[in-house]
Amino acid sequence: MESGKSQKDLFEDLFSKALQSRIFINRELLSPDYVPQTLPFREEQLAKLASILSVSLKNERPNNVFIYGLTGTGKTAAVKLVFKKLKEKADEIKANVVAVYVNTRQKDTEYRVLAEVLDSLGVKVPFTGLSVSELYNRLFKAVQNKGSITIVALDEIDYLVKKHGDDLLYRLLRMNSELQRGKITIVGITNDLKLIDSLDPRVKSSLGEEEIVFPPYDAEQLKKILEERARLAFREGALSPEVIPLCAALAAREHGDARKALDLLRTAGEIAERNNDEKVETRHVEMARNQLEHDTVEAIVSTLPLHSKLILLATLKIIEEKGKATTGEVYSKYLDLVKKLGIEYITSRRATDIISELDMLGILDARVTSRGRYGKTKTITLQTSKEAVLKALLKDELIGAVINE
Repeated sequence: MESGKSQKDLFEDLFSKALQSRIFINRELLSPDYVPQTLPFREEQLAKLASILSVSLKNERPNNVFIYGLTGTGKTAAVKLVFKKLKEKADEIKANVVAVYVNTRQKDTEYRVLAEVLDSLGVKVPFTGLSVSELYNRLFKAVQNKGSITIVALDEIDYLVKKHGDDLLYRLLRMNSELQRGKITIVGITNDLKLIDSLDPRVKSSLGEEEIVFPPYDAEQLKKILEERARLAFREGALSPEVIPLCAALAAREHGDARKALDLLRTAGEIAERNNDEKVETRHVEMARNQLEHDTVEAIVSTLPLHSKLILLATLKIIEEKGKATTGEVYSKYLDLVKKLGIEYITSRRATDIISELDMLGILDARVTSRGRYGKTKTITLQTSKEAVLKALLKDELIGAVINE
């Protein structure tokens, strides 16, 4: 705190600066939750989805749709935009259409997904207390009584399927054969390109009636997307000319992720604003990149189960000593940590699975290497910031007890 300045004056200065930003006009336009009126370079996908769902306006059930593409390719924004326009048209012509979007990572149980769909149909259910079968019964009655074409978008559907199986999909799809009035259509959204192959054949054949692929954006497309948002989000002259091309280039390296590009641009602007700088410059983008990487890693590592954290810590310790690790070395070090904590240990096979999971999350890089007549092993290196991983691990009291052992 500046000498001679009271806390009251300090807060007043900070809040006044926030209200008189020299950087932003409206930072919400850069938020990942913001759905723009238009989605550049997604006209083909928008037209196909709108065409498929448009038959609902004639009280006909649209085909189920499976939408896939990597993270940040516009899948969610496209579905929300089409739903918004479909609802507007349905209201205009008095069509009996209900379109509900559910993120299954946030509503992460069958119960919560069904409760969200029921809510969209005007049926309130308690947060807990009913059986899942009762929720299905209430959903069936609600669709039957309302006679509506109910379109349910299940985002990050791979998360739900991996956690709970595909029973929800099967039962929703099967409901149509029993409904006399009204129908249900599912729009599945995923970034797991192999998910549909893992589904029950009965679910796979129904859900895969229509497929829409969202390809990654290239650097030039990302640049144009950022320019369009920046024109409305930032004050004139607030961005140095090199900022948008840099954000686009960095995001293009990571599979053309528009969400990453927007996060970089917004965070760079926020850093410049907090530093009371006149303009957003490339140095702010680099600072934003480091901050976002740390934030992402911390969020992922903090939510890992205890034994996954211990495997990760064991791996870090080996890498610190040798620069890289093998699965055998990691498991041996893990057993040492477990013994010091006095808790049950997991099997070597489960430890190997956890290493593969950490590889999928981008925390570790685990590559199978041949040891000649000694067979094969995984050579493991760290793929992200060691400081961010340690900071997240230290939040766990049990891990903190052995982190310096």
